[in-house]
Amino acid sequence: MSATVSFKVPTPYGPQSMSVSYARVGAGEPLVLLHGIGHHRQVWDPVIPVLAAERDVIAVDLPGCGESPSLPEGLAHDLATMNTVLGAFLTAMELDRPHVAGNSLGGLLALDLARAQLVRSVTALSPAGFWTQLERRYAFTVLAGMRQTAQRMPLPLVETLSRSAAGRAVLTSTIYARPGRRSPEAVVAETLGLARAAGFSETLRSGREVRFTDDIPGLPVTVAWGSRDRLLVPRQGVRAKRIIPRARLVRLPGCGHVPMNDDPALVARVLLDGSRRS
Repeated sequence: MSATVSFKVPTPYGPQSMSVSYARVGAGEPLVLLHGIGHHRQVWDPVIPVLAAERDVIAVDLPGCGESPSLPEGLAHDLATMNTVLGAFLTAMELDRPHVAGNSLGGLLALDLARAQLVRSVTALSPAGFWTQLERRYAFTVLAGMRQTAQRMPLPLVETLSRSAAGRAVLTSTIYARPGRRSPEAVVAETLGLARAAGFSETLRSGREVRFTDDIPGLPVTVAWGSRDRLLVPRQGVRAKRIIPRARLVRLPGCGHVPMNDDPALVARVLLDGSRRS
């Protein structure tokens, strides 16, 4: 079941209220899950049952995605703003330095929260920010193409394609190595979510100069990369290890850019192990 929390954030026009939608389940130490650009919290569904057996799991819809409203007027969709918003979310939820995990953009946001010492451990799955300019341009071009396709494709066609494994591959093979494992309903919801995500284009624009170049001392860091990631190529994981030398670098065999669907058992184990290291 989804819930919503409201809180105030500073803007050029003074403090403004905003809200974030989330789902919470399980018991144990809190673990916050952050999805990628244009996605929604349901992308974590394949791993949540395993995680919830040991963790208080909070899966978040980032602002402008899923059921969360857009950012208030005057706030940019950039890394600094999202760090402020997520910090305010943690405070509103009374989460004192929880474990945090993220995928893609969510992985970058999770690492940025760790850099600010707002969390007790971080696990990043194919995080953004460890690219070269050429790799970034490639990824952004692919993402923009996916967005345009999702916006232009009629819903009846999306629903028809989602009913077959081959059709689901057409819609999602860029992010999943095993798209046939995703349910038709999930694929339709993800396609609609990508088409409707507010702030998508602004987030891409703000990411043009983003690179994660700082070590994160004193916190357990896990970076995991799918061996079949076609969006952010796996060599970026090696680059992340050089930047954060104490990080545990994990290879996810047979997994794509969004590995939770491709191998839920493996990814759940990586997330739990990463949060146990603290």
